[in-house]
Amino acid sequence: MDSHPAVVAAEQAESWGWLSAVEDAINSAFEPISTAVQNVIFYAPNIAGLEVPLIVFWLVLAAAVFTVYFRGIQFTGFRTSLDLVRGKYSRASDPGEVTHFQALSSAVSGTVGLGNIAGVGVAVTIGGAGATFWMIVAGLLGMCTKFVECTLGVKYREVHEDGSVTGGAFRYLPIAFERFGSAVSKGLTLVFAAALFLFGAVGGNMFQANQTFAQAREVTGGDDGYLGSSGSALVFGVILAIGVGLVILGGITSIAKVTSRLVPAMALLYLGACFLVIAGNIANVPEAIGAIIQGAFNPEGIAGGAIGVLIIGFQRAAFSNEAGVGSAPTAHAAVKTKHPVSEGFVALLEPFIDTVIVCTATALTIVIADTAYWNDAQATVQEGGAAPDGVVVTSRAFETFLPQFPVILAIAVALFAFSTLITWAYYSMKAWTTLFGRTDRSELTFKIVFCLFTVVGTVLTFDSVLGFADAMLFVCAIVNLLACYLLLPKVREELRSFRAGVADGSIEEVPADERAHN
Repeated sequence: MDSHPAVVAAEQAESWGWLSAVEDAINSAFEPISTAVQNVIFYAPNIAGLEVPLIVFWLVLAAAVFTVYFRGIQFTGFRTSLDLVRGKYSRASDPGEVTHFQALSSAVSGTVGLGNIAGVGVAVTIGGAGATFWMIVAGLLGMCTKFVECTLGVKYREVHEDGSVTGGAFRYLPIAFERFGSAVSKGLTLVFAAALFLFGAVGGNMFQANQTFAQAREVTGGDDGYLGSSGSALVFGVILAIGVGLVILGGITSIAKVTSRLVPAMALLYLGACFLVIAGNIANVPEAIGAIIQGAFNPEGIAGGAIGVLIIGFQRAAFSNEAGVGSAPTAHAAVKTKHPVSEGFVALLEPFIDTVIVCTATALTIVIADTAYWNDAQATVQEGGAAPDGVVVTSRAFETFLPQFPVILAIAVALFAFSTLITWAYYSMKAWTTLFGRTDRSELTFKIVFCLFTVVGTVLTFDSVLGFADAMLFVCAIVNLLACYLLLPKVREELRSFRAGVADGSIEEVPADERAHN
């Protein structure tokens, strides 16, 4: 009996044809909504002949202001950050649910995901190699934004009677806005919660599911393979949703245990694969670095010249590391500590890991490989066509080193996506309970809804998922960064108190056997 993938796909198409109609109906319903939301959020006035989305500069401006305000704390406090991750100033008896390392792992698992693989593929396709430079700049500035928001997330957290913690932006937003009256304070907090839930369900969930399926289909023969038939996306989504559901039932403690082991493993696997591709094309490295620098400042470059490339780089970095969005403080708030700013120091490592290291490795891999697929995709975008699946751009770059490498990427993609899915389930649940109350029934309803979104994400088109996710991300940033501006003096007080305590010995190094263990 013939078992060729194309034959199998044809047979499946006949058996599962009705699922194709379901997938088409989901797409048709979602795309108009995505387009309408994007038109509002990404309002872009024409400045010097170029459409400039103002929301992107809202994020970059905040990161720059915070960096100046705290005198480059992301650089001067880097060593302190590493000491804190090792548990130097934290005891097992400190209030909270997870260690500094587990909190960092949980938060990093929510940022180091397919934004680093598929998102970077999109960035260097639309913006060219130069977008890489601006992603790195945005990542370095975003480190200070994470420092600010995660310090606030711990400072205003609430530890419940059962030992669980509710913190993050949901606690400090009402305090920041209370000066404007309770109606404004509650209103803005609810807007943030709704946007964070929608981003979690779409960007942190559907986007991951969408690109995981895209890469799985790529390595199994594309449209002619086992996953190229009608209905396969829906079935794939159901299986992925079941896996996510099994983990999120355990809450942040369960998530932290999984991500503290999964994140280092997947990062090493992925970065190792990138290194091998780069090493295999080592002769092209100087030229690639030159292309990145030149493309960043080339007024004749693609995507509106230097300013257009800058915007794309900043936008994709924001989607990847989420600095200023207010999501990460939710995970960091659960940390075992008595000193809120200590978690701010730990959190600033996130954009460094996510954007400066992982995103740069992806971009270098794509630029150095210089595949025909990438060049054709750039030409398509310049002619007004849609961007390809970003994960496929990266996959083709891996394939230049060894034909089997896309399989390794598929494994990495699955790990990245799964860790992001379970972390964003936690973030989204906090947003859900802010909107609908913290009850067992409410939380169970959320988990069912979130898993359904996972299924839907696999069948939607890439552009509609990415655009809607970006829009919700920046709605969160509008509200969250305004609160951070208002509470900056409180963060400075915490920083001064911590530094004074370390200097006078009142905050002393904890013996190894008394530290909070991962």
